[in-house]
Amino acid sequence: MPFQVQDFEKILNERGVVLSELQKEQFATYASMLVEWNSRMNLTAILDINGIYEKHFLDSILPSFQWNMKGTLCDVGAGAGFPSIPLKILYPDLEVTIVEPLGKRITFLNALCEALHIKVNCVNERAEDFAKTHREAFDIVSARAVAPLIILSELCIPLVKHGGIFLSMKAANGDEELQEAKYAIHTLGCTLKDSYQEVLSDGAIRKNYIFEKNKHTPKQYPRIFAKIKKNPLWGGNKDDKRSKINSN
Repeated sequence: MPFQVQDFEKILNERGVVLSELQKEQFATYASMLVEWNSRMNLTAILDINGIYEKHFLDSILPSFQWNMKGTLCDVGAGAGFPSIPLKILYPDLEVTIVEPLGKRITFLNALCEALHIKVNCVNERAEDFAKTHREAFDIVSARAVAPLIILSELCIPLVKHGGIFLSMKAANGDEELQEAKYAIHTLGCTLKDSYQEVLSDGAIRKNYIFEKNKHTPKQYPRIFAKIKKNPLWGGNKDDKRSKINSN
């Protein structure tokens, strides 16, 4: 059967998470504001409320069933606030920073956080620039379907504390991206700690990867974005993959 809003609470309950009335109201407000603001700016292609609850809210929360979300979280390229805002609603003590290069999205995020009465640090900056002043500062750094993993790893891992994690949220092609990014992830100081797969109601596959930071990122990373995109850290994989990245 198609996913319904009530399925959201049911699935959370099955995972041992019971929403308070305040949290229910916050998610409802979030969904309403996504639809309202999307008429003015491109925030999401998903405007059906049931779809928002499954493919944005539930999808953002799924990693918390596998990993304890606590401490400081930096969400890179969060767009309309995914996964960080649903996680903040569910775990109010989580200290969230969002790094988003598009100013109009920051405008939405600030208005959203005010409406939800939550405290989130929304930064209008590119991740590679933000890393200059916040290097290895966060317990968790997340990215959800922003760019290929080989590029994301260089944008995100330098922000992760030694001993912290990089959470990469991918779709069905995640394992292919993981193979392409192995050299980069190792070079930047992480190893794969865990991975798991979830299937949404329409059969869509979600693959989430947790990388642990076990050594400091070399000081030359991250490079400027033009260099990251032109010359990703392929290792021995670059010849047959370079065109794929440069075409995105």
